[in-house]
Amino acid sequence: MDLQLLLLLMMMMKRSGAAVRPQTSGSGRETFAHGGIRNKRYAINPLGHKWTHHNITYRITKFPNTLNVEDTRKAISIAFTKWSDVSPLTFTEVTEVNATADITIGFYTFNHTDCWWSPLHPCFDGLNGELAHAFLPPRGEIHFDNHEFWILGKSRFSWKQGVWLNDLVQVAAHEIGHALGLWHSRDPQALMHPNATYTGQRNIAQDDVWGIQRLYGCLDKKRVCDPWARLGFCERRKTFMKKNCPQRCDLCYEPMDPVATPTPPPANVKIKMVPRGKVVGFRCGTKNPRSPPKVSWYKDGEQILTSIPGYIVMKDRDLRIVANEFNEGVYTCRIHRRGDIVSANSWAIRLKPEPPSNS
Repeated sequence: MDLQLLLLLMMMMKRSGAAVRPQTSGSGRETFAHGGIRNKRYAINPLGHKWTHHNITYRITKFPNTLNVEDTRKAISIAFTKWSDVSPLTFTEVTEVNATADITIGFYTFNHTDCWWSPLHPCFDGLNGELAHAFLPPRGEIHFDNHEFWILGKSRFSWKQGVWLNDLVQVAAHEIGHALGLWHSRDPQALMHPNATYTGQRNIAQDDVWGIQRLYGCLDKKRVCDPWARLGFCERRKTFMKKNCPQRCDLCYEPMDPVATPTPPPANVKIKMVPRGKVVGFRCGTKNPRSPPKVSWYKDGEQILTSIPGYIVMKDRDLRIVANEFNEGVYTCRIHRRGDIVSANSWAIRLKPEPPSNS
């Protein structure tokens, strides 16, 4: 095989296996355990975090080393526009140094802000691997790895520099989705899919539209929606009105997913009662530096694909969660060697009942 082609394939494999470029905030990181066919695959955060106003401000607090200030601002603005075009939200950049903003954006290296002492905030991993991560509202933070090479343009491999050049518009648009309250989608065509950066998906897909409109409502495209509705078009021309006047006809929402309840734990798994907000850690297998095992993690039978800052952090043999209603369930780690499962361990986590208040 040609040496350059081999190098490119190795780089692509490293990128696609990272923890990952999408990072941020979504139950969509888990895959279906069954083979059902579904049209709607978006996921909003189960705790319902979202902005309570539609005029959202943002500020870039630290710029990247590889892209000038003007192009960085342009890329971030384009990324926000992708979401304002399909929702009632508006986004305004705040440039004053001491001004406050809803969402802060910065480019950092390994240790940034509080990642070394916070158990649920991962540090960056250097060149390649994880590109960025974001936090749910109302925290409103987006962090990019400043070891990466950021550009204004489509991602590509630079043979001259020997590195990936990363499309800031694409990655920022994905992270903005998380900062608005969306988690990962199971739709491979969606911008919010975990592998969107790897596949080059750059635009908002229908599944992304359904997700953001589930959180913030929809946007009518025509000024004559009210007269059409009075003529009975909401009932007689439903497809047409869903496309052009979804808000007026209350047609913008797709059906919600049924609320999942934690599955009963296996008989041989001890239930661990944990106070709300406590960070719980699991370790899978024994450390063997000469032959590290491949580890996969599952919650209630569905695989956990990536970390969720502030909720779940998965790294090699270790998994940490914060105890809340969403994270209740049975966690299982499986150790693989040569494609076979050689061992599995499970832990059942339940919230400890809170004492009644005296008021």
